[in-house]
Amino acid sequence: IAGKLTALFDRNVFKMSILGLKKKQPKTFKVKVITMDAEMEFSCEVKWKGKDLFDLVCRTVGLRETWFFGLRYTVKDTYAWLKPDKRVLDQEVPKDSPITFNFLAKFFPEKVEEELVQEITQHLFFLQVKKQILDEEIFCSPEASVLLASYAVQAKYGDYDPNFHKPGFLAQDELLPKTVSIQYQMTADMWEEKITAWYAEHRGLARDEAEMEYLKIAQDLEMYGVSYFEITQNKRDTNLLLGVDAQGLHIYSPNSKLTPNKSFPWSGIRNISYSEKEFTIKPLDKKKDVFKFYSSQLRVNKLILQLCIGNHDLFMRRRKVDSIEVQQMKAQAKEEKARKKMERQILAREKQMREEAERAKEEMERRLFQLQDEARLANEALLRSEETADLLAEKAQIAEEEAKLLAHKAAEAEQERQRLEVAAMKTKEEKRLMEQKMREAEQLAVKLVEQSERRLKEADHLKQDLTEAKDAERRAKQKLLEITKTTYPRNFIPSPPARLDFKDSDMKRLSMEIERERLEYMEKSKHLQDQLKELKSEIESLKLEEQQQQQASLYNMHSEKHSSIYVANMKYLKMFAFVFLELLITA
Repeated sequence: IAGKLTALFDRNVFKMSILGLKKKQPKTFKVKVITMDAEMEFSCEVKWKGKDLFDLVCRTVGLRETWFFGLRYTVKDTYAWLKPDKRVLDQEVPKDSPITFNFLAKFFPEKVEEELVQEITQHLFFLQVKKQILDEEIFCSPEASVLLASYAVQAKYGDYDPNFHKPGFLAQDELLPKTVSIQYQMTADMWEEKITAWYAEHRGLARDEAEMEYLKIAQDLEMYGVSYFEITQNKRDTNLLLGVDAQGLHIYSPNSKLTPNKSFPWSGIRNISYSEKEFTIKPLDKKKDVFKFYSSQLRVNKLILQLCIGNHDLFMRRRKVDSIEVQQMKAQAKEEKARKKMERQILAREKQMREEAERAKEEMERRLFQLQDEARLANEALLRSEETADLLAEKAQIAEEEAKLLAHKAAEAEQERQRLEVAAMKTKEEKRLMEQKMREAEQLAVKLVEQSERRLKEADHLKQDLTEAKDAERRAKQKLLEITKTTYPRNFIPSPPARLDFKDSDMKRLSMEIERERLEYMEKSKHLQDQLKELKSEIESLKLEEQQQQQASLYNMHSEKHSSIYVANMKYLKMFAFVFLELLITA
């Protein structure tokens, strides 16, 4: 029983604890908040007011300058800002889950450099203004658009580095309004080149500094920070535009949002009120007329009044001494900027030192590669020089041998020259002797010709005498026969007559003389043939000397002269030999 009671007690306690937890656990709803660079989801309690959700978002983002921002949501065909003093679910927020809000700047500063303290505040304003310019909610000239784009690129990519930021690195970034891109006949590469030219001049700017420069240029644009609403001055008039910004209220023509037709600065407005759709602006100067206008929707009138009140409060706040909180924020921001500046300087010095070290390293590597190349070239040059030295040594040896050979040849040439000189002298002597022999041969030929002619004449006389002797003998024999027949008897044989004997002896003698002459002529012919052979041998020897002299003419031009003389002599001797042979044949 005790065990059952204990179990029952524990079960009841557990149920009571569960019921207690259920009672303590509040009801929640999901909220999605979209900032300019992030999306966040929160679980909010049903009882939360707009201020609770706004404070949660600011804490999450890390924002302290909360008075510039608000949570905006869409209502039908317009938008509204979440009211801080009213519960979230009691307002006209969308009934979706999660409920979507946009965390945006609701009010804009007059001077961004003085009023925006925190870096996160500057960054959120930069992103929102940049989007408004790209979406053409704020008109911007092409020149200003390019300059603003260059600061946006500096804020995103840091310092320009031509080695890293190659052409085309901005192809995926939206930097210019579409109207500006279409207005000029320029390609994306041309726009990128113009933006990069400005971007390269912003070297050294940190991200927050580049964003602040962007906002300083943007705050001078006519449509910066202006919220436009459609109004009418009375129920029958044409539509007008009401602009609310940090300076005051402005009345525009429907087709022009740049130059207002009439302006009411906050310092000149005494009171603003509305009754349903009618707005009344009372100037501080009572002499001026009260300005009234009408809006079509009550929701829009509430929004206009809300913006007027918030901008006027900030206008008055700027002209007062900063609160303790703002002073602390500015001091902290100043210290933070000083610290970041110091860090950037240190970082810049370290970066510079690192770049110098990298440059020095690259220079050393380049120098090392250069020295290695020089060493390699030196080694190659050394090898080539060694090969060249060996080759030169070999050439020197060859040249020395050639020099010796040339010296030897020079000596031989000198000897040959001397020999040729001696040979030339001998040639001259031989020429003289040859000329003398030629003269003697001519004389001998003349003598032989004369002797041959004389011998021919003598032979003719001898033939004639022989013929006459034979005729006389024949006549004598005839006469003797006649005498013998008439005077002596038959048995008588007379002795040969003396005349016959005389004639026989003469014939013998004549035959002997002819034989002797013939032998002498043969001997002389043989002698002449021997002389001719001797002359031929001398001609052959002279030919050999001519060949030697022609070879020697390569070493000495002087020998050519003797060779030409020798050739002339040879021609002359050949001619004389042929003449002599003809004479011999004739003889």
